[in-house]
Amino acid sequence: MAATNGHTVPKRTYKHPLDQLSAEEVTIARQAVLDARKSAVSAVRFRNVFANEPPKATLVKFLEAEHAGTLSPDTPRPARQARVQYDIVSDDRSHEYMESVIDVASGKEVDHQRVPKTLQQSLTIDEFREFSKVCVESDMFKKAVKELNLDEKFEIAIDPWPYGGPDVGEVAPRYTQGLCFAKLRNSNPDSNHYGFPLPIIPVMDTYKKEIIRIDRLATGGVDDGLNYGTAAKNVLAHCQPAEYVPELLDTPLRQDLKPLNVLQPDGPSFTVSDDSLIEWQKWRFRVGFTPRECAVLHDVHYDGRSVLYRLSLSEMTVPYGDPRPPFHRKQAFDFGDAGAGRAANNLALGCDCLGVIKYIDAMLVDTEGNPSVSKNVVCVHEQDNGIGWKHTNFRTSRAVVTRSRELVVQFIITLANYEYIFAYKFDQAGGITLETRATGIVSVVNIDEGKTSPYGNVVSPGAMAQNHQHIFAVRIDPAIDGHANTIFTEESLPVPMNPKTNPHGNGYEVVRKPVTKSTWIDASPFTNLTVKMANTNKINPISKRPVAYKFMPAPSQLILADPESIVAKRAAFAHHHVWVSKYVDGELWAGGPYTNQSQKEIGGVADMVARNDQVDDTDVVVWNVFGLTHNPRVEDWPVMPVEIHQLHFTPADFFERNPALDVPGSKNTASVEVGRTNTDCCDATNGNANGTVQDDPTSHLQGPPEENIPVAEVNGQH
Repeated sequence: MAATNGHTVPKRTYKHPLDQLSAEEVTIARQAVLDARKSAVSAVRFRNVFANEPPKATLVKFLEAEHAGTLSPDTPRPARQARVQYDIVSDDRSHEYMESVIDVASGKEVDHQRVPKTLQQSLTIDEFREFSKVCVESDMFKKAVKELNLDEKFEIAIDPWPYGGPDVGEVAPRYTQGLCFAKLRNSNPDSNHYGFPLPIIPVMDTYKKEIIRIDRLATGGVDDGLNYGTAAKNVLAHCQPAEYVPELLDTPLRQDLKPLNVLQPDGPSFTVSDDSLIEWQKWRFRVGFTPRECAVLHDVHYDGRSVLYRLSLSEMTVPYGDPRPPFHRKQAFDFGDAGAGRAANNLALGCDCLGVIKYIDAMLVDTEGNPSVSKNVVCVHEQDNGIGWKHTNFRTSRAVVTRSRELVVQFIITLANYEYIFAYKFDQAGGITLETRATGIVSVVNIDEGKTSPYGNVVSPGAMAQNHQHIFAVRIDPAIDGHANTIFTEESLPVPMNPKTNPHGNGYEVVRKPVTKSTWIDASPFTNLTVKMANTNKINPISKRPVAYKFMPAPSQLILADPESIVAKRAAFAHHHVWVSKYVDGELWAGGPYTNQSQKEIGGVADMVARNDQVDDTDVVVWNVFGLTHNPRVEDWPVMPVEIHQLHFTPADFFERNPALDVPGSKNTASVEVGRTNTDCCDATNGNANGTVQDDPTSHLQGPPEENIPVAEVNGQH
């Protein structure tokens, strides 16, 4: 028997609607597509097969029964469906992209869509592999490399990239481009090739599998502007190795770093069941997976109360700011062009995550549609995040303190040179933090010896890291005590000094405005602009205000490309910090369903908001956009330290008091004081963390204790 919010329900023997597909279900979906298209396996190139989320109206009814504890084997449940994305390959090697929805129980196709040829589906790992193979065999590419007069100590390394947005009027059926580098032949496969950038970019017709042209690159500096042909005959003569793997470093590793271990002798405080259900402290939610988003949070509850229906990373665009063609096309959409789930790392025990860890695997498919398990793509673990709350009674010197523990759901993706680390963090006070960390190796191009550039920074001789931006979009589907929610903006504004309401000029007002129509909102740090996701039908009995969760959009820089440029038009979501749209099934992508080789954003948040829907007291979606403008520094080389951004969702009048008040204090008995021989951290003078402190070391800062004065004495009574 399994407990759900205090109720006991039979242990399920069926897949939950939010669980990933099993290998058996993938196989059923694969065969259904082959039967429906009447095609041989060789004519179908499978891209993705994954669980198709049920319509929200249907799923909500099932989830409500689950939380009420009324589930039984006879409870109606949403149809178990698989979404299959694939190409039909013709004899002339042209591809037709299709999507099918398969009913798993019957093994039949229930929906089918032919995607217009003007829209390009995402790239695949196989296409990237083919690109390198085609380059090696191309006479055009061989000739371009020969013209560079490279030393025999080098071999060629190629990073395949999306082609970006084609120029106006350009016919680009399906192209892939590649950034080229020279790699030292030193018998180590992990030798870093990014220190030797080559000034060529091959372009491949992906379907014909042939190199159609070689773009030559400018290598000049400040005085050269957009001019080409400034490079010396030997373009790598001034370049240097840039190794980062320990065995190739030219400096010894530090020897004074002693072990710092995370120990949980009694195991973790969380449980994972039904393949996707995670319960920790008062939190309860499910972790799903899609090839495009990687880890997705569903049905998030705190202490039996609904907070979020769905939370995910929706899109990320990375436009580069070097105006010298073809760099104007150097713009990736890492979720839409490649897919975060397919680029997810297989996480290593004790390295990527610490403590007692639960790993979650991902179900992917190969090009023939066969199930392929990617191990350990998501990790779940606990970590300490400092003091949660504390107060010292200066009269008695008694301090009560609790530590803030977090539950972390983390995944990491690698896209060529860059890594992105994403973590959903749950705390004990009802808060959720979405943390993004960017690391990896900055993208570099060749620059002439001794020159500097306005379009980036020289991080190593001959290697210029181009200025660029990382602009993320988070999709927030709130369910604040239910699905009828209203979005408010809240600003703290000055009030002019006046004799009637602000005679001394110290007052200010808090202005709250409901969002009634779909729209966009920009961050405003000078007015402390806060976005509140509220349920106006549920009023906090203490504050008399609607129960809510809030977040403050970071005033990060938005897309810098000219609004009339293709770069900006294909990333309309990157023009504002917050978007508010009405919920529609299937609208998951901030930049639209198809970003690869797009010239403008189609079906993204800008189109959703343009409907001018009524969005108050209804099922609403909030999108938060934040960016990192990365003007590289030498310290980013050869591997950049993490660049961190955090988005905090915190309860606002959701509870009737601090929800972490019941978190017990605890002593870390492994803690010791440097220089002391007594390793007992909890002695008679310091007490314990539950509040029996006898002597607070900070009490000398607070003056002598004061005696309490009886009320009767104040009133003149004896």
